[in-house]
Formats: sequence, C-alpha cells, structure tokens
Amino acid sequence: QVQLVESGGGLVQAGGSLRLSCAASGRTFNTYTLGWFRQAPGKEREFVATISWTGGSTRYADSVKGRFTISRDNAKNTVYLQMNSLMQEDTAIYYCATKIGRVQGILISYRAYDYWGQGTQVTVSS
Repeated sequence: QVQLVESGGGLVQAGGSLRLSCAASGRTFNTYTLGWFRQAPGKEREFVATISWTGGSTRYADSVKGRFTISRDNAKNTVYLQMNSLMQEDTAIYYCATKIGRVQGILISYRAYDYWGQGTQVTVSS
C-alpha cells in the first residue's frame, strides 16, 4: 500500500505560479512512475504530466506544455509540479498518482496507475 499526500494548491491570479508537492510512502519510491492528473467540475479526469521511474523521461499534456514542469526528489520521496503562467482553464482538483515497479514506457492513462492521492484544489482567478 502506497499513500500519497498532495499539497501546495490554492488560489492564484491568472499569470501566476504555484508548485504542487506530493509526498509518497514506501521504501521503493525510486522505482515508481509518477503522474499528475486534474479534474475540473463537470469534466473527466485528465492527464497533466508524468515522469518515469528513472526520472529520465517526462511527458506533458499539450495544454500545459511549456508552462508546467514535473520533477522528482527520490531522497524526499516527493514529486513536484511547477505550474507557471496559470490560466483560468487550469482550475481543477489536482491529483498525483503512482505506478509501482520499474515500468517501461510513458503512462498517460489514469487506468495505468495503482495509487492516488486525495487531491489538492487549484483555483485560478481572472
């Protein structure tokens, strides 16, 4: 069982920045593939970003490419999502997720992930 706890959400004006953090339990964090997803009211959960277990591969949704950066710190069992140039369309609950094991490839489907955090609200005002 892996527990994930997100933090760093909040209210920000359009054009601003936030950094989300997700702390994970477990002694094999360095073998986890990690992802960020988001869900806006009335919409389906959508992929935002993912980082491979090696940290060498990342992938972003087209809607956030160039504005968001995913990174990981294995020493702290934490994955981050740096969000810059925020837009109102980025308003959503943001979830981190993990796929355990040394998985090959890039995982962009929410169905591929084993464990989820409780989510953190990000609200971007005009």
